[in-house]
Amino acid sequence: MNTPRLAVLAAAAVVSGLLVPGLSVSAAAAPTTTNACLQSVPDKGSTTPQQICYTVFKPAGADAAHRVPMIFHSHGWGGSRTTTAASFDTFLKAGYGVLSFDQRGFGESGGKARVENIEYEGKDVAKLVELVSKLSWVQQDGKGDPRLGAIGGSYGGGYQFVGAFRELMDRKKPVFDALAPEITWWDLKQSLAPQEVSRTEWVSLLTAAGAQALPDEAIQGTALGAATGLWPKGQVPGTPDLDAFFLKNGPAWHVSQGRRLDIPVLFGQGITDTLFPLHQGLQNWAKALTPAARARSIFVGYNGGHVLPNAFPYTPAVAGDPCSKKLAGGSFRDLTLQFFDHALKGKKPSLKGYGEFHLATAGNTCTTTRSVTANASYPVGTVATSAAAGAPLAFKVADGPLRIAGTPYLDGTLFAAGVNNRAFYGLAVGTSPADAQLVQGNVLPLAELLPVAGEKRSIELPSVAVDVPKGQSLFVLASAVSDMFAAAGSRTPGAVVLQDAAVRLPVVR
Repeated sequence: MNTPRLAVLAAAAVVSGLLVPGLSVSAAAAPTTTNACLQSVPDKGSTTPQQICYTVFKPAGADAAHRVPMIFHSHGWGGSRTTTAASFDTFLKAGYGVLSFDQRGFGESGGKARVENIEYEGKDVAKLVELVSKLSWVQQDGKGDPRLGAIGGSYGGGYQFVGAFRELMDRKKPVFDALAPEITWWDLKQSLAPQEVSRTEWVSLLTAAGAQALPDEAIQGTALGAATGLWPKGQVPGTPDLDAFFLKNGPAWHVSQGRRLDIPVLFGQGITDTLFPLHQGLQNWAKALTPAARARSIFVGYNGGHVLPNAFPYTPAVAGDPCSKKLAGGSFRDLTLQFFDHALKGKKPSLKGYGEFHLATAGNTCTTTRSVTANASYPVGTVATSAAAGAPLAFKVADGPLRIAGTPYLDGTLFAAGVNNRAFYGLAVGTSPADAQLVQGNVLPLAELLPVAGEKRSIELPSVAVDVPKGQSLFVLASAVSDMFAAAGSRTPGAVVLQDAAVRLPVVR
């Protein structure tokens, strides 16, 4: 799913590193490029195999006597594979082969996009794994088991999880030896419609970008969600059921079936991402990996990702990746290569920070922590929205200096007189309620279909990393409307009120 922030959505990360021992590459040597297609499973309701097209880049000097690991790459939503060797120049010079492919429904590949469904895109990736397992110049760990890593962001991160979990289902091991997904999801429904409130701006854009690739049921469902602000799940006979369509389309489903990955993963997640926000990556870390895998993995959060202009509530634009610089001396791409050199080639690790979270703050410093769990509670009193589409209201939580990194929660006793009530919450920083600005661009909704009078609620707030300096304060921001959830505000006028409220914060000591 595309975003202007990262080139990894349409092209691979280009990184620098060292040559594979035993593989000699001269300055003038050129990689070998091969374009082809293979036959994969038919679309739903069809018996016609669909072609999946790819480009393989073999580094100069690689042969049966000098085998190299392979790295898979694929594109973001609405994109297509990368066919130029220059895009992978430093991977190739470092002694890695690369395969970039068009996902089902995009580029030259056939079929309809099922949005990383285990039975379709999952089997497409399995076919590609089988292909590279038969290349004489690719390092093999066993029959049908190439030494394999993967890169890509957003939709190009989704294929990594669906491929690894597909192989885990079929072969009882993930076959992939390391992953480096960026700005991707844990649960698509949770991303597209938290609390079943549709992220209407993103749903509309993504449907338009993938209109030629999506099956009719998905187009109709997402259009209905964008128009109504409600998540379509077949409530009305004859309308689409997006719950069913997206059921097997992410790590959340695999974990519900008892599967977890026992391989190292380098996570890159956008903290200012308003489609797949930080908490999506944090859930992948906590739930999709085994404890042993987490100890061999690294989590980096940066200011960026899927970002749209955000005027209401207003948030200042911020971009940057200080944590990759802190860990690898450069970009996330540099970090990826160093991570793969250890995970795929067995080199002595040059990186520190395994088993930890490294999160860019709103001020573009890097906070490293081993826990992103709320560990301190601050009473706030009453938190209320305006009665209609008024300005967001800010309520003081605590004074700085204060360092936060992780997922906060807003707890209280809820009162909402109307029906189908909505409210949107986030954290803000300022010297007063009048100048408090939303932290890292995200809000999350509360949705109540029926009137509520005095019931306890615990509301997840957007995951953030922020240093609140001395002289400023942290606020919780409550709004009746949000740009990201356009047309998804309350359906009847009236304030949503939390009494005896408290905010639980992940404070870094």
